Amino acid sequence: MNTPFESEEFQKVEKQQILERIDGKYIWSEISSVLNFDKGIFYTIKELLIRPGKTVHEFLLYDRKRLVKPIFFVIFSSLFFVIIQQFFGFNTGTVPENIKSDGVKKAFEWVGENFGVVNILLGFFIGFWIRLFFFKSKFNIYEIFILVFFTIGIGNLIFTFFGIIESATGFGVDSWAYYAALLYSAWAIGNFFEERKILSYVKGLLAYVFGSTTGSFVIVLIGILIDLFNKK
Repeated sequence: MNTPFESEEFQKVEKQQILERIDGKYIWSEISSVLNFDKGIFYTIKELLIRPGKTVHEFLLYDRKRLVKPIFFVIFSSLFFVIIQQFFGFNTGTVPENIKSDGVKKAFEWVGENFGVVNILLGFFIGFWIRLFFFKSKFNIYEIFILVFFTIGIGNLIFTFFGIIESATGFGVDSWAYYAALLYSAWAIGNFFEERKILSYVKGLLAYVFGSTTGSFVIVLIGILIDLFNKK
């Protein structure tokens, strides 16, 4: 009986470029490359932290193999946030305590339970505001969404980091987490477009703020509609 590598299907692609066989050596090289920050999730985090603009440029224009895909990255970071939040029990990024409307509370509770999906939706709001502020950019809306999802993914990890600090120290650092994520996002967006112009970072800051505000407004609006529906 012929082996898979002696089959007729294999012979048909013999003249094409053959990938390396998956064996023990291959698996070890893949694990080593991840642990050495050569590619994968750790490499993605490192590169986005130290040079976000150039990293996303390289992903869009030259190499899409070393970084994890942006949708996967934002979902991974969101799930990581939720898991760490459940384990440590911190309140960073959860439902605001000063809300009196039951409908709005339910809306924000749903946000907390579906953090990954909400972050993706929030990314669309931020992306549209970025497009408005950088309407002369050569990048289209889809490429801007790539930037936003990578940025939001790091923002989730920032909230996770401050949440762990809150659990370890007992001090409320919710506002510090928000400002850290806000400043990083403004820096990443500005660095992506025109890194040498201060105005680029200002527009990045405003795009993130307006996008987040738009998302919060939609959540509140949904909560009000829930209240009206319950009254009827």
